[in-house]
Amino acid sequence: MSDTSTSDPTTAAPNDPGTADPQATEAAPTSATETAATESAVEVRTGEQPARSTSDGSGPVRLRVAPSPTGDPHVGTAYMSLFNLAYARQQGGQFVLRVEDTDRARFREDSEAQLYDMLGWLDLTWDEGPDIGGPYAPYRQSERLETYRPYVERLLADGHAYHCWCSTERLAQMREVQQKTKQPTGYDRLCHGKTREERAQLPGFSETPVVRMLVPDDVPLVFDDVIRGSVSAPRPDDQVILKADGFPTYHLAVVVDDHEMGITHVVRGEEWISSTPKHLLLYRWLGLEAPRFAHMPLLRNTDKSKISKRKNPAARLTWFREQGYLPEALVNFLALLAYPPQQDAEGVDVEVFTFEEFSRTFDWAKVNPIGPIFDLKKLEWLNGVHIRALDVGDFAGRLLPYLVADGILGETQSLGELARLRSVAELIQTRMALLTEAPALVRPFFVADDQLVIDDDARAQLKPDAGDVLDAALRALGDVDDHGTGVLGSGGDWNAATIEAALREAVVEGLGIKPRFAFGPLRTAVSGARISPPLFESMEILGKTSTLNRLRALKDSL
Repeated sequence: MSDTSTSDPTTAAPNDPGTADPQATEAAPTSATETAATESAVEVRTGEQPARSTSDGSGPVRLRVAPSPTGDPHVGTAYMSLFNLAYARQQGGQFVLRVEDTDRARFREDSEAQLYDMLGWLDLTWDEGPDIGGPYAPYRQSERLETYRPYVERLLADGHAYHCWCSTERLAQMREVQQKTKQPTGYDRLCHGKTREERAQLPGFSETPVVRMLVPDDVPLVFDDVIRGSVSAPRPDDQVILKADGFPTYHLAVVVDDHEMGITHVVRGEEWISSTPKHLLLYRWLGLEAPRFAHMPLLRNTDKSKISKRKNPAARLTWFREQGYLPEALVNFLALLAYPPQQDAEGVDVEVFTFEEFSRTFDWAKVNPIGPIFDLKKLEWLNGVHIRALDVGDFAGRLLPYLVADGILGETQSLGELARLRSVAELIQTRMALLTEAPALVRPFFVADDQLVIDDDARAQLKPDAGDVLDAALRALGDVDDHGTGVLGSGGDWNAATIEAALREAVVEGLGIKPRFAFGPLRTAVSGARISPPLFESMEILGKTSTLNRLRALKDSL
C-alpha cells in the first residue's frame, strides 16, 4: 500500500498506406541541407529520465512519492508527485521515487515500468529511484526487508509491539461481533501478553504470527499539518506492522524508509490523516525525528465520491495519454485542482501556466484543503489551449503516435510524409481539443484517391445542385497551372489563394450560390467528410491531380 493508493488505509493487514499523391509524399530530398530542414520540421518528443542519479542526498528539503505497483498508475500518483516536485525544485532539494511493493497479493510486475513511463511522460522527473539509483538505494521496499527487522525487534524488546497468532477467520469473526454489537472495530488484544504456547491453547490460532503495535490509551491524536494546521485524528487500534510473510506493512516501512532516506516532508492524501498518530508513535518509540506532514485533498468525482480506478477510467494515468491529452495540460490541470491560478503583473488570474511557473511561486499555505472536483471539461479546454501554443513542428510530432496506431502512417515515415504532415498540422492545430481527433482530420491527406471513403452523413447533406458545383469546380481548377518554376517545383499558381479565387468566380459568382452552401460538395469530395480542415489549403496540400481526381470521383458517384 502506498500514499497514493486508492485502497482503504485502515486495512493494512494481512504498413505504409497509399498516399493521395505519391510524388508529393515519397520524393527524396536532393541535398543534405534539405534533409536536415525536413527532419527538423516534425519534432519527436522523448522526455527520458536520466540513466543514473546524480543526487548526493544533501538537499535542504527531501520529498518523495511512494506508489504501489498494483496496477495501472493512479492519477493521484501524478497529483502527489507534482506538488512534491514543485516544492523540492523551488527549495533546491531532492525528489525521490520509492516503490512500495510490500503488498504481494496485489503486486503486478508490469506496473513499475508503467509508473516510470507515465511520470516520465509528464516530465515529473525524480532525482533518486529504483531505476536510476541514488545514495539511499535500494528504493524498492521488497529489497529492503533486512532493513526493517532490527526496528521490529527493538519495538518488541521495548514492549511497544507484540506477536499476534490470530487466524484470518478469528479476526473476521471478531469484527462481525463488534459490528453487530456496535462496538468500535479494532483488534481485541487476545494475543497480548501471551506466549506462543499459551495462545495455541485458544481457538483461532495461526502458526505464523504477525507483529502488532501496542497503542497506548493516551496516544496523541492531534498533530500539526503543513496545509491544514492543527489536525485531530481518530484513535488507532493495534496496527499490524510486520506480516506473516516477513514483509512490513506500509505503516512500519514508510516510517523506517522516510527516516533512513532523510525525507523532510511527507506529502500524501488526506485519507492518511487517520494513520498519522500511528506513524508519529513509531517515530517517538524509535527515537527518530519526524518529518513534517502535509495531507493533500482527495480528488473527487462529480458526485463528490473519491476518484477510483474501479469506477472512473480517468483515475488511470494511462487513460489521459490514450485519450489524447498533452502532458503539460494535465500537469496544469492537476495543479489547479488544489491551488489557485497564477497571477499576472496586474493581479489578474492566469489559469494556463507551466510547471516552472507553478514551482517558482509555490506556497503550501495556498493549497486548498477542500477536495476538488475532477472536471474533465476544464481539462479539455486547457488541452486545447496548450495544443494551440505548441510550435507546429512539435505539434506534428505529438500526432505521430496516434496516426501510427490508426494505420494512417507506418512505424517509419518518409521525409515527404513528414513534410506533408507538418503542412496538415498547420491547418488543424486550432481546431483540436484532443490529439485523438487527429486521425479523422489527417487521414484524407494520406489515403489514395480511389480509397477515399465518403461518409454517409456527408453524402446525405449534398444538395441537388452538387453535380453542377463539382462540374464548375473541375473546369475552373483544370485551368490553374500547377507547374512551378522555383526550387523543387515551387512558385506555381496551385496555392490556396489562387484556388479560392478560381472557385469563388466559378461557383459563387458563376452559379449564384451563396458561399456557405457553395463549397459543401467540394469539401465532401476532397475529405470524404462533412466537416474538414480548411478547403482551399487542403486542395493545395493534396495537389492538383488528387484534387481533380476526388472531385471527379464524387461527381461520377452521384
